[in-house]
Amino acid sequence: MTRLSEEQKRDLEAAAFRRLVAHLRERSDVQNIDLMNLAGFCRNCLSNWYRDAAEAEDIALTREEAREIVYGMPYDEWKARYQREASAEQKAGFENNKPRE
Repeated sequence: MTRLSEEQKRDLEAAAFRRLVAHLRERSDVQNIDLMNLAGFCRNCLSNWYRDAAEAEDIALTREEAREIVYGMPYDEWKARYQREASAEQKAGFENNKPRE
């Protein structure tokens, strides 16, 4: 296996993150609940992780700012443009798949 420096790993991880975010922006037809049901995370989770990383570095970033970074626009605008009401099947899938405490 190729040995990567910490800097190389960081740069590759950042590139992969940017590609994931770009892909999610392109796939506005995929609803967050579908992502949650299939993968266990969604755009909101990703923005929360981004904000957590910022806070770990003492960088002030609001929830809305983190969401705008991931969504590519204000979250309310994205919801108005792309979010549909979840079906009963989607909601049931979410309830069945969410982590148990």
